[in-house]
Amino acid sequence: MRALAWHGKRDVRIDTVPDPKIVDPADIIVRITSTGICGSDLHLYEVLGPYLDPGDILGHEPMGVVEEVGPEVTAVSVGDRVVVPFNVSCGTCWMCTQGLHSQCETTQVTERGMGASLFGFSKLYGQVPGGQAELLRVPFGNTLPIKVPHGPPDQRYVYLSDVLPTAWQSVAYADIPQGGTVTVLGLGPIGDMAARIALRQGASMVIGVDLVPERLARARARGVHTLDLKEHGKKVGEEIRSLTGGRGTDAVIDAVGMEAHGAPLAKAAQQFAGLLPDALGEKMMGRAGVDSMAALNTAVDVVRRGGTISLIGVYGGAVDPMPMLTLFDKQIQLRMGQANVKRWVPDILPLLTDADVLGVDDFATHTLPLEEGPRAYKTFQAKEDGMIKTVLTP
Repeated sequence: MRALAWHGKRDVRIDTVPDPKIVDPADIIVRITSTGICGSDLHLYEVLGPYLDPGDILGHEPMGVVEEVGPEVTAVSVGDRVVVPFNVSCGTCWMCTQGLHSQCETTQVTERGMGASLFGFSKLYGQVPGGQAELLRVPFGNTLPIKVPHGPPDQRYVYLSDVLPTAWQSVAYADIPQGGTVTVLGLGPIGDMAARIALRQGASMVIGVDLVPERLARARARGVHTLDLKEHGKKVGEEIRSLTGGRGTDAVIDAVGMEAHGAPLAKAAQQFAGLLPDALGEKMMGRAGVDSMAALNTAVDVVRRGGTISLIGVYGGAVDPMPMLTLFDKQIQLRMGQANVKRWVPDILPLLTDADVLGVDDFATHTLPLEEGPRAYKTFQAKEDGMIKTVLTP
């Protein structure tokens, strides 16, 4: 089969690799029809090379049609249309039954002290082959795949793999009061969708902060009050307080994470670790890694006293400095973590109708064949060509 594989920093290629096989009686094989490129994939493309091996297949936002099932699979059949969550979760362990699928005890990467395995996401999360490929082996065929109806376009459902539940969780964790206010930092796919969900769930004002014109325009068109970071810079907090009676918003969603601008030393450290041999690079990032804290520090600044910060952007630093005095003094609540995909699907799936209340049918800015994957990564990383969300079609 053809698959998009990592070969080095900013070097992804389309390779011909062996087709996946059934290895456990509960496995299924899915022929991928659509698969997204996520902002998290850029972490692998840019800074997490020490945790990858050449040939690792990327991608954790796939859907397709079941092509083969193991002898113990009864929940889906050959020909069924399914979305594959990015968490590799069993659905039956204690953590999964608590709705914490990202902490699945069956697939936890215990040798590295990490949570549940993820498709296409490095040694830190199990080094499981990903879904930017023609075929994907999916374990836990009775509990993991999300069965969806035939008929509507793939883009009605493909975001159930990551974007929709991740954004949904970010809003749930933000705990926005009915009629309250929220700032969304970062209007990439997750931040954009989180803003849409917050508005639908009754927020009176959603303030979106970004510096990419296309992202700002897209959010503005859906009723978000947008602020251009290039214009407001370090005074963005003052502007947000002026919009909220001097208090700041009830909640802040940090949808940026370690991709934040404004921390050249952190970026240099990440790049240096990526140049070291893998063993040394892993050790440096695992024990001394530091992220840009620009987005989180902004969140702490602009949330009102007694408010909530929902952190959904990915951070990877082991020694990130936290502004503990301010967090404590402002009585801020902080929630975070990988999205628990299966936890939120029952809430989201009923919204994916022809009414398209969340705008999923035209959410992608680019739909490209799998063979264009390397070019798409380069364009996405450079924030060029108005690329906000790309779906590849194997």
